[in-house]
Amino acid sequence: MQGGVWAGLESVDLAQLRAVREKAGNMAASWRLRCDLRVLRYLLGFGSHRSLGLAQGAAAWPVGRGGSWRWFHGTQLLQADPIKILMPSLSPTMEQGNIVKWLKKEGEAVSAGDSLCEIETDKAVVTLDANDDGILAKIVVEEGAKNIKLGSLIGLMVEEGEDWKHVEIPKDVGAPPPVSKAAGPPPQPSPQPQISSPARKEHAVGTPRFRLSPAARNILEKHSLDASQGTATGPRGVFTKEDALKLVELKQMGKITASRPAPAPPSTLSASVPPLATAGSSYPRPMIPPVSIPGQPNAEGTFTEIPASNIRRVIAKRLTESKSTVPHAYATANCDLGAVLKVRRDLVKDDIKVSVNDFIIRAAAVTLKQMPGVNVSWDGEGPKQLPSVDISVAVATDKGLITPIIKDAAAKGVQEIADSVKVLSKKARDGKLLPEEYQGGSFSISNLGMFGIDEFAAVINPPQACILAVGRFRPVLKLSEDEEGNPKLQQHQLITVTMSSDSRVVDDELATRFLESFKANLENPMRLA
Repeated sequence: MQGGVWAGLESVDLAQLRAVREKAGNMAASWRLRCDLRVLRYLLGFGSHRSLGLAQGAAAWPVGRGGSWRWFHGTQLLQADPIKILMPSLSPTMEQGNIVKWLKKEGEAVSAGDSLCEIETDKAVVTLDANDDGILAKIVVEEGAKNIKLGSLIGLMVEEGEDWKHVEIPKDVGAPPPVSKAAGPPPQPSPQPQISSPARKEHAVGTPRFRLSPAARNILEKHSLDASQGTATGPRGVFTKEDALKLVELKQMGKITASRPAPAPPSTLSASVPPLATAGSSYPRPMIPPVSIPGQPNAEGTFTEIPASNIRRVIAKRLTESKSTVPHAYATANCDLGAVLKVRRDLVKDDIKVSVNDFIIRAAAVTLKQMPGVNVSWDGEGPKQLPSVDISVAVATDKGLITPIIKDAAAKGVQEIADSVKVLSKKARDGKLLPEEYQGGSFSISNLGMFGIDEFAAVINPPQACILAVGRFRPVLKLSEDEEGNPKLQQHQLITVTMSSDSRVVDDELATRFLESFKANLENPMRLA
């Protein structure tokens, strides 16, 4: 406290001060005193029944000691501001998140570092930890809520000892007030330029509308005829070219007359034309049977809505951006796995379990170390040379594809890579990956061989410059020579790999040389040691 405050107090003995300290100690955490002289005098026992002025110009409240205790707890001036829990940004590409589960209940004590809730980001389910000690006073956004924008209020905490039951949501983070309507007349639309539009006859109410083939529509327009004057004989009620020609013959024989005038010269309309009111052909496509309309949902009953997770939404967005902004180039090579499979069998005898994919990761890492020109990224302005070979390995999960990263893969052996892949794959499927375990990477590998896929081309994961797509290994008979030079058929185990590369950074010549080196390293496992 300030010395001036104590200077104004009447003299008290040490016993009184100790009593006040014990009494006020429990209250200091729940409300903040502003060192008001009258408050301190009241606590010290001077004038138990004196009036305590709340503020300048406010009415006095004569209260006893018990009443003053309750009044202090209920006074807004002495209530501490709650600690806001906001939706955090848990990954560089995160724009919104879902509350999966609250791990604390309202009224439960929280220590710094405790897990508050689980949040589904665009990559994984991440635990949000508390930064302060206190009590979880209010859960603003219940678990299961989706698409919560970054910075939105999801909960409130108070300090220990504060009244958490009566905490209120701060007004500055509440829902925005509704926009009030202006009292004046509605704004007039800006003058529209005169639009020239060919006059056309609207279909009369009750007139049957036919599905027309393009040829039939041309003929009817040319001869000023209406499809309602004839009969549709095509499949599913389509008015065909033959049906239109029959109408022309009937018109020429005088049995029917033109049902609508020939197209008139364009007339100038001064009023604005509503969109779609006059656009299109005189014979719009009917809605029987129901068909989808561009930009609108399908007809009810023809589809089932599938809720999309944040991960799938972000995957769709990033893949679309990649294919539309990154110039993909593709190069394919076949690799003989005979030597790798032999080494793998020898390792199994020593109880060392590694997969073919682990050898592929190791071969890619060694090749990237040999050719750093491929270990680059594009940040929008130009290429960047990456100092470490960090390989992203695609893992399929129930919520979508995610790519955990094998850090500094060039410095790891095959067995160490195998152990890392197992741990990261399990964490990915359980949704427990940490942001640093899937953010970044310099090169990606996607292997669909275990699903029986021979070969495929993958989409680049920006800002990375390359991704290697790996198919299954398959037996192939090839003609070779024995030790005496005689031709013979021999079975080989081949896999097909296809590298997608960003042509802005890795041109075709560099991609070709990379695949040649990769193939040589994979077919000679001694190079991977």
